[in-house]
Amino acid sequence: MGSIESYRLQSGARRYRARYRDPENRQREKGGFTRKNDASNYLAAIAVNLARGDYVDPRDGRENLANLASGWLKNQEVRLKPSTYRSVESAWRIHVAPRFGPVALSKIRPSAVDTWVAELSRELSPSSVIRAHGVLTSVLQMAVRDNRITQNPATGVRLPRKTRASRQYLSHQQVELLARSSGNHSCLIRVLAYTGLRWGEAIGLRVKDLDGLRRRLHVRVNAVWVGGAVEVGLPKNHQDRSVPYPKFLDQSLLELTAGKDPESLLFGNGKNYVRPPDSRRGWWVSAIRKARDTEEGFPYLTRHDLRHTAASLAVSAGANIKALQRMLGHASASMTLDTYAELFDEDLDSVAERLNDDRIQKIVGL
Repeated sequence: MGSIESYRLQSGARRYRARYRDPENRQREKGGFTRKNDASNYLAAIAVNLARGDYVDPRDGRENLANLASGWLKNQEVRLKPSTYRSVESAWRIHVAPRFGPVALSKIRPSAVDTWVAELSRELSPSSVIRAHGVLTSVLQMAVRDNRITQNPATGVRLPRKTRASRQYLSHQQVELLARSSGNHSCLIRVLAYTGLRWGEAIGLRVKDLDGLRRRLHVRVNAVWVGGAVEVGLPKNHQDRSVPYPKFLDQSLLELTAGKDPESLLFGNGKNYVRPPDSRRGWWVSAIRKARDTEEGFPYLTRHDLRHTAASLAVSAGANIKALQRMLGHASASMTLDTYAELFDEDLDSVAERLNDDRIQKIVGL
């Protein structure tokens, strides 16, 4: 299906050139082989790829990664939520593009990717490294699908392990202490800690989403601040849900609706979304500081720890895994159990106790 010819360099060294025709019957060639056998093996590989329909035009592999990534990023912008796209675009711009953007697709080697991951791992968290590697892998996978390269050189690279950040679970008394320390944000603190709503879900609530008769909050949107502006989209898993709240919140939630129409935002002034507090200063840090001044050992925590607290308090109150899943808006009960398995340790103890009691009853008289 091809031919091999020899030629000499200006230095006099002999080299071999392989010639063949591509699927469109165009003449192709590749030179520089130092041994005729190497050229023959190359032609044999080309023949196999042509037979399988896996032939890759060498010219396609010469395109640099940045050109392909521009189209990939546009697709991601349409598909992803704004906050997620922002992190993906940032990973490409800061970590991937400087190293691999100008490199031809066919010139990216697994060893280069491996070295790059190792270098990033010395400077960034495992989550950031995994995100950057995921961006590179996805762009290269598009090149494979487009038949520009035969294999993805980013697959099979050893990545750092993600370590789960330690969670803080507040008691009822600690939630109340934090709420009282947060001034006019006290109702928001209690809602987050007793419903498990994400911050964006809570600040996206409108007056019409409050069902006082059934004591339900109807979660329809997720409002996320991205680059100084709020982006309103669907909740995670793209499904709205109805979340119960305890009776003691009746009065404070009712007070939030005073003077507001059904379309007004429940929290804040009704018109503007509540901004997330600064992690270094502002009312959140101030509330934690006041709580720590009151209770020795009061933990430092993030806003998301209030969601964990809600899960913990619900389990302590006897909620089963399916009810907890619906409350938190997880895609499946298995996801909830994987996330909060530690909260069910007492259930394991009770299982052992019940097995012991059952055995005693069953073998009496034997």
